[in-house]
Order: sequence, then C-alpha cells, then structure tokens
Amino acid sequence: MTESFDALWSAILPIGRSAATGGYRRYALTEEDRLLREWFAGAAADRGLTLTEDRMGNQWAWWGDPDQRAGVVTGSHLDSVPDGGAFDGPLGVVSAFAAIDRLRDQAFEPARPIGVVNFTDEEGARFGVACAGSRVITGALPAERALGLVDRDDIPMAEAIRSAGRSPDAVGADPQTLRRVGSFVELHIEQGRSLAQLANAVAIGTSIWPHGRWRLDFPGEANHAGTTPLEDRRDAMIGFAETVLAARAIAKRQHGLATIGRVRVQPGAVNAIPSSVTAWLDARASDEPTVQRMVAEIEGMAAVHGGELTLESWTGQTIFAPGLTGRLRTALGDVPVLSTGAGHDAGILSAAGVPAAMIFVRNPTGISHSPAEWAERDDCIAGVGALATVLADLAGAEG
Repeated sequence: MTESFDALWSAILPIGRSAATGGYRRYALTEEDRLLREWFAGAAADRGLTLTEDRMGNQWAWWGDPDQRAGVVTGSHLDSVPDGGAFDGPLGVVSAFAAIDRLRDQAFEPARPIGVVNFTDEEGARFGVACAGSRVITGALPAERALGLVDRDDIPMAEAIRSAGRSPDAVGADPQTLRRVGSFVELHIEQGRSLAQLANAVAIGTSIWPHGRWRLDFPGEANHAGTTPLEDRRDAMIGFAETVLAARAIAKRQHGLATIGRVRVQPGAVNAIPSSVTAWLDARASDEPTVQRMVAEIEGMAAVHGGELTLESWTGQTIFAPGLTGRLRTALGDVPVLSTGAGHDAGILSAAGVPAAMIFVRNPTGISHSPAEWAERDDCIAGVGALATVLADLAGAEG
C-alpha cells in the first residue's frame, strides 16, 4: 500500500507547481488540468477500472458496474486555488486509488461497485463558483449560468470547454450519473489543527458550515491622481476599503468568518483614481442565520458608498447522513468526529440526497490553501488504511 501511494503521489507532485512560490496553480480547463486528467485516466487503466465522464466532465473510474447496482464512491478533486497546497483535493483522489490497491492485495471482492471520482473545478479558482462540477450535475448550478461564467481574462466557461476538446452543449444536470452513486465518502486533508491537538491521524467529518460567495461592485469616476483635489474625487477604492474593514469587524462581532480575497480595479493605473472596484466576499458561520446577518450588515455598509452586492453561490448547512457516518464510526472505532467550515463536493452531493460522509487526515500546520499545507506520509498512509476499511465495509456483502 505504501509503495502504491508513493508512486501515485510522486506522479502528480510536479504538475502545476510554481518554482517561485512552491504553490500550485491547477485551474479548470487548462494545460495543467489536462495533464491531471490524463494521470487519472492512466491510474484507472492501470487498475482495469472503467473510465466514464459525466455531463460536466467529472471523471469516474469504476470497479464493477454501477448500472447494475449503485456503488460506493470515493475521491475528491485535483484543481487548486492560486498558489495552493499539494494536499487539498489530490490527497483524496490518490488515497482512493491506493485504497483500491490495498483491497485487492487483501483479495477483497466487492459485492457492490466501488468508484473513484475526480470532480472538476471544485475550488472555483478560474470561474468563481466553487464545486462547479458537482453543482452542475446535481442541478444546483444551471448549465446556462455555468457556461456563461467568465475567468479573469473574460473567457467564458463555454469557450474554455470547447478549447479543451469537449462540447458545451453536453453540460447539464446528470441524474443518470447520480443514480450510480449509492454513497460517497470523501477523504480530505483537515483544514485546521483539531487533529493535531487531539493527537489523531484521522477523523470523521459530520457536518459543513453554511457558506456563500457574493460579488461587490463599487462605482467611481476615473480621474488624474495628480490634479484632482481630494474633495472632488469619486474614488471607488474608498468605499471598498471601508467595506473590507467593516466586514472584518462585523464577522468578529457575529462570531463568523468574512473574507474579501479577490479584487479587480478599473482602470488599474497607479496614477488614476479608480472608476470601479469589483471584489468577492466569502462568508461563513456555524449556522445560516448568522451568515445572513453578517452579509446583510456588510451589504448595508457597501450601500453607503453606492456599492451593490450580488449572490454568486450558496451552500446551506450540511449534516452528513447519520446512518452513513454511523457506519464509518463502527468501522473505524474510536476516532474523533469533526465539523468543518470548508466547502466540499461531499456537501453538494449530500444536499442533492446522496448519502455522504468525510474522512479527514491530520494537518500539523493547520494551514490550507497555501504551500505550507502539509500532511505527514505516515498520516497519509493511515488515511488510506481508514478509507480501505470503510470501502470494504460499505461495499461488502452486507453493504
């Protein structure tokens, strides 16, 4: 099992890695994405798994026929945020193939199919909507809206799909694919330090905080930075800056989280007063009313400066299927259970009625979406072992 994990991990480690930062830039429908998809297809072929793609281009590798009986699926995603870490997403996909290798080494014969999935554009780093791959096939993100999303270069998703050699006409909800998924277990690096503090290598995920993304648009008037008196300026940056500071204060007061991590300024010259600022807000909390209160207050502050707020994506609170998490707890024994503030494809499938659960692997740094994200090799191997145990239980004769 260790040799299998090491070989799989080393094969993808260089793809999309920046020599300058050590972080990864693996965006949907790019050359890096193509290489990762080729790696996934190769890993499936090496194991004799049947490779399929759904209507959004998510990849599925099957051990057995899910059209005869709904299967047990595991996996995650291979894309990243800008300068992201190596583990967020890929650890789940690599561990899925390694877990199958372990089961075969043990001469396990599944009574129901086992699948491995690579969801496309989970981070939403290119087109702005997280979990786009799972949202589209579940119908949570309409195809028309998805295809109209644009990247930083104003390239629509439809054009990017066409450039990648696929047809945007095929994009849409895919109930046939969902019918093949009897349950979904996503292994993921923990994005926090709870496991480090508890001295455990793995934990079971039981819930995901509600969270959403909003676009903020602030108007202004372009003018010369060296000749326009301060009192005559309509500077879009001022309203934006005050809203950023207000968002932090509001989140602290409401015991939630608010982040503005992306901003676009027009005309974007050092010596020109901004004519417009567009920014993106990420807001999360342990319950939905808190998120809504936070966002309402932030919207009010933006409105004082003529700013407008538009919802781009929303995921309500996810409580994973108690029956499935109970099976995981029985299979894995005395391991911690955790909730998380991070969004995952498991949450999107759960909202669509697919029984889902998660396994977290210890992250000693507690850092994620950064090159400092880390998991020790022994903990990764422990995660593979835990995943193999769960798959054997769920896909066994009584699964």
